[in-house]
Amino acid sequence: MNIIIVGKRHGESRSIRLSSAAKHMLLGLLFALPMAMGAAGYWLAERFTAEAALDSNAARAWERDLVDQRQELELLREQTDREMAALTVRLAELQGRVLRLDAVGERLVDSAGLASDEFDFAAPPAMGGPATISDSIYQVPEITSALRELSDRIDSREQQLAVLDDLMAANKLSETTFVAGTPITKGWMSSRFGYRADPFTGRSTWHAGVDFAGKDGSDIVAVASGVVTWATDRYGYGNLVEINHGNGYKTRYAHCKEIKVSVGDVVRKGDLIALMGSTGRSTGPHVHFEVYKNGRSVDPAAYIHRRPR
Repeated sequence: MNIIIVGKRHGESRSIRLSSAAKHMLLGLLFALPMAMGAAGYWLAERFTAEAALDSNAARAWERDLVDQRQELELLREQTDREMAALTVRLAELQGRVLRLDAVGERLVDSAGLASDEFDFAAPPAMGGPATISDSIYQVPEITSALRELSDRIDSREQQLAVLDDLMAANKLSETTFVAGTPITKGWMSSRFGYRADPFTGRSTWHAGVDFAGKDGSDIVAVASGVVTWATDRYGYGNLVEINHGNGYKTRYAHCKEIKVSVGDVVRKGDLIALMGSTGRSTGPHVHFEVYKNGRSVDPAAYIHRRPR
């Protein structure tokens, strides 16, 4: 096979003779070129289609991510609202407990007789002090931790104040139940504790109390706080009032003209319990006063002259 190449100049030409192998290669290239161009076009079309599909899938994935994020944000907002509501309730509870502590503190101030302007529970406590280096790196605690710590401190203060209140109340009760003083407001001692000449027989007999004589109808008062355990007639005593003061102590007030209390009444030190009279085995208006300690009668003189607490 010959290939004739014509040059630019007129009449010039060049002839190339191809071998049989070259001839077959050239024919193969001529047949393969259209197929290669078709394959390239198909590959480009597939690529553009895949990229378009990829872009569509990515958009749908982003949309799903946005929806999920909105749902998470909504759940987080609801959880935050619930936590804030719970913290509000907890804060209100702590404020109520603080008010109760203030009330207990004010009562303790009154009970102890302290100066109210020195312990003013309505005002915030006075605090201060120089700043330190650590103040500059102080980290604000988490609100739930701060509330928990405040609650624990309030619990501790409540227990301390409760114990202090109980001790002061017990001390005050001990003062009021302390047997001391005389059972009359006016009068004089007419007979002492111990052996004496019986006013009716003249013989030496045991006298288990002391007698205070006075005007008929004079006041008879309790020498200590306690509970009335007897308030009626009793053989030999006439009209009798008996008071239990606790701690093993009780007192008796005999020969009363009129009884002013009833069994079960709680009386305080100095309360009117009866009027002086001459009921029972008596020679005239007086009150027979007895003191019992752990079930045995003792000399009331030791308690009459006792210095009040």
